[in-house]
Amino acid sequence: MTAITDRLPASSGRDQGFFLGGAIAMTLVIVAGFSLQLAMGRSSFTAPWYVHAHAVVFMGWVGIYLTQNVLAATDRIALHRRLGWIASGWVVLMIVLGFVVTVAMVRRGGVPFFFRPVQFLVFDPVSLFTFAGLAWAAVRLRKQTDWHRRLHFCGMSLLLGPGFGRLLPMPLLTPWAWEATTVAVLLFPLAGMIADLRRDGRIHPAWFWGIGVLIGSTLLTEVITYSPVGTALYAAVTAGSPGAGIDPLAFPPPPGPPPAP
Repeated sequence: MTAITDRLPASSGRDQGFFLGGAIAMTLVIVAGFSLQLAMGRSSFTAPWYVHAHAVVFMGWVGIYLTQNVLAATDRIALHRRLGWIASGWVVLMIVLGFVVTVAMVRRGGVPFFFRPVQFLVFDPVSLFTFAGLAWAAVRLRKQTDWHRRLHFCGMSLLLGPGFGRLLPMPLLTPWAWEATTVAVLLFPLAGMIADLRRDGRIHPAWFWGIGVLIGSTLLTEVITYSPVGTALYAAVTAGSPGAGIDPLAFPPPPGPPPAP
């Protein structure tokens, strides 16, 4: 995300339109995914407070990301910089609430039936830390706008997993549902590579770093999931809860049919 900056020069690069268009497309994926979830009755406003807080904070980040791209595209850098300070604290809130919701779902045995419980427990925090790492790297390179915006773009792409997960036919993709969302997420940085190639005749190296980190986080998740580390982590997190009685590597049963009217 073009966000947390001390000094970000006004950008007049030819790639400005791509990043603004990409931010809009990402926002639409998230909004469409969660709107579909609500329209089909799979979301409930009776969820615990921390679920609502999680939703507000993560949707807030989507709004910040889109706003920052609009500000950068219109050269309102002073406001862009001030909003960036808010964004820096926002990442911390996202990590905390992401952990809270993930642990709560695993402990009560509420993992979606197309995910292995231990895989769900692992991929959420790994994804959040990967996102935060890309954001941190982008901030460190904020004076190099070309790197800054591409690394943030890759980080934001990673957060599209829940949006794609609500748009894709996840039950039909089992046992590769999570991997399918990862492939969908990679479409955005791949589009960035293609845009660079068409515009400049070369691919910026930031894309290779960003995509490499995304693939690396996927491989790390898989390794932990199917290792004794993942099993031990699941046992420690679910101890004394209904989730402890669930096989961490077995897919939960799908929900039953709705009650007759």
